[in-house]
Amino acid sequence: MLSLLSKFKHMFERPYLKLVKTRIEEPRKFIQVILGPRQVGKTTMVTQLLSLLTIPNLYESADAISATNSAWLMQVWESARLRLKASEATEFLLVIDEIQKIDNWSEVVKQQWDKDTRENVNIKVILLGSSRLLIQKGLTESLAGRFETLYLGHWSYPEMQEAFGWSIEQHVYFGGYPGSATLISDEERWKNYIKDSLIETGISKDILMLTRVDKPALLKRLFELGCLYSSQILSYTKIIGQLQDAGNTTTLANYLKLLSDCGLLGGLDKYAGDIIRKRGSSPKFQVYNNALITAQSNETYEKTIINPELWGRLVESSVGTHLINHSISERYNLYYWRDGNYKVDFILEKGDKIIGLEVKSGMKVENKGMSIFAERFHPEKVLLVGTGGVPYDEFLKINPKELFY
Repeated sequence: MLSLLSKFKHMFERPYLKLVKTRIEEPRKFIQVILGPRQVGKTTMVTQLLSLLTIPNLYESADAISATNSAWLMQVWESARLRLKASEATEFLLVIDEIQKIDNWSEVVKQQWDKDTRENVNIKVILLGSSRLLIQKGLTESLAGRFETLYLGHWSYPEMQEAFGWSIEQHVYFGGYPGSATLISDEERWKNYIKDSLIETGISKDILMLTRVDKPALLKRLFELGCLYSSQILSYTKIIGQLQDAGNTTTLANYLKLLSDCGLLGGLDKYAGDIIRKRGSSPKFQVYNNALITAQSNETYEKTIINPELWGRLVESSVGTHLINHSISERYNLYYWRDGNYKVDFILEKGDKIIGLEVKSGMKVENKGMSIFAERFHPEKVLLVGTGGVPYDEFLKINPKELFY
C-alpha cells in the first residue's frame, strides 16, 4: 500500500484535493460525499489524500459487494471503531467507495453516523459514488443536514495540459479522461478503451445494474444518437423517428436523465424566462466529454482537425462540455434558446443573472439570435466565443462562474 501511496503523491493533483484535506482536518461535523463520473480520478484523489494525512484510516470499496449486503457496511464501520480503539488515536477516517452499489446504504450510514455522534466516537467519513442520481436520492431521503457534497467533473483543458502536455486540439478531440491519455498515439486502441472501459461499463454498471430500465437497447441507442448530435437541438419527435421501438417521450426524457446523472450525456432545456415553458422543450444534446463523440466516430484525429465542419462541431461541443461540467460544481443552470430560426447556443443562469453565450467557428453563418435574445430577456452580459470573439482555447481556461461577476 505504501509504495502505491508514494506513487500517487507525485501524480498530478486536482484542485479539489486541498479542499477535501481542509474539511477532513476540521472537527467532525459532516459526512463528505464525493460525486463524479467514472474515471475522473475520485479514487486517485482520495488515495493522494490518505498519503497526506496523519489520521489512521480505512479504505473499502463496495464495487464487488452484493447489492443486498447492507450488513457489509455495518461490518466495515464496526471494523473502523475497533481500529480507532486499538490505535489509541483521537480520530479515525473511514472511506467507502462506490457506496451507491449497496441497497439502502443511506439508512445504514445514517444509523451508524448517528450512533457515533451519540457515543462521541470520532470517526470521520468520506463516501464516493459515480451515480449522482442514486447518491442524491439517498442523501435527501435519509441524511439531511449530515453531509456536504463535492462534485468532481471531467478534466478541463488546463488540467489535461498541465498533467499531460496536451494541446488545445488534442483536448477538443480526445476529451478529458486522464486514464486514456497515454493511449492517444494508437488511436484505435484509444477508441476501444473509451468504448469498452468507459461507455459500456458506465452504462451497464452505473445505470442498468442499479436502475430499472425496461428498454436497455433503446437507452444505448439514445446515447449513440445524442453523441452524434452533441451541441445540436433535436425534437423528441425527430429522435423517435431515428430510433426503432422508441417508446414515448417521457421514457426518452427519463433515459436522458439517467445518462446525465452518470456524467455521459445531458439534454439542455430551452430557456424561456419562466419555469413552466422550460420543461418539455426539445432537448439540446450535450456530452460531458468529447471523447464520447470521437471514440464512436470513424474519422481520425488527423482528418478531423482539417475538416471545418467536423472541427467546428467538436469545438462547440467542447465549450458545452466545459459549461455543463461546471454547471454542477458551480451550481448554475445551463440552457439554450431558440425562437424560429433565431438561436443562442448557451444560456447560463445563476440567481437572477443570465448570460447569453454564442460559439462561432469559421463555418457558422451570421446569427441575429443574440440581439433578439438580448432585447427580450435583458441578460447581464452576452459573449461570443471563437471567431471574432474570445478565442475558444482561452475560454476553456476560465471557470464559467467568473462570468457572473
